[in-house]
Amino acid sequence: MMKRLLPLILLFTFNQIQAQDTGEDLWGNWLMYFGTNRVSDKLSIHTEAQYRLYEFSDNFNQLLLRTGLNYHIADHAMATAGYAFIPTRTFAGVNSSENRIWQQFILRNKLGPVAFEHRYRLEQRWVQQDGVTTYSDRARYRLFFTIPLNKPKIEPETFFLAFYDEIFINITENPFSQNRLFGAVGYAVNKNLSFQVGYLRNRLGPNNFNRAQFAVFFNPDFRKDD
Repeated sequence: MMKRLLPLILLFTFNQIQAQDTGEDLWGNWLMYFGTNRVSDKLSIHTEAQYRLYEFSDNFNQLLLRTGLNYHIADHAMATAGYAFIPTRTFAGVNSSENRIWQQFILRNKLGPVAFEHRYRLEQRWVQQDGVTTYSDRARYRLFFTIPLNKPKIEPETFFLAFYDEIFINITENPFSQNRLFGAVGYAVNKNLSFQVGYLRNRLGPNNFNRAQFAVFFNPDFRKDD
């Protein structure tokens, strides 16, 4: 009996040690802001900031600052090109910084009350660590959808559910980078402001991380009235 249990005990012990080394055993937190600032009928400015922690209120992991120029092809289609700066610290305390150029295409559609969003993104990444810069390319695809929970008296004020799955593919000999599975409850105050509180399961290489997410979406319209 003990001979049968010993491999399982050793495997469990190894997984626990690995989780402590990578931070997998901790419940982290992502605080996020997203903005689409409309400046004309065809153009808007993307603004974004994310502050990521290994623990719920401590232990810095990453700061992501991203901006871009959106071109609104139609109500359901948009193309974007932009830049991001991303300082990162691993759980072991190794620091790096990344300069990133990115391009994306978003396509939206509805099926009954459910709103779908398909996001296709390419990234060119320059990561600097210990004075050495490495370059890589990455592709991402995200399927995002929202489901309203109530029929509001004042449009578009509503509660909703939000879900997405996103896969990251390295354009190298080792293609899999990560996968993010997400679910949240959201509240739209009006067409320009909404909030989401949710959970993210992030598989990063061989490791899996649990993250709480708190997000604010603010989309002001700076177009001048006629």
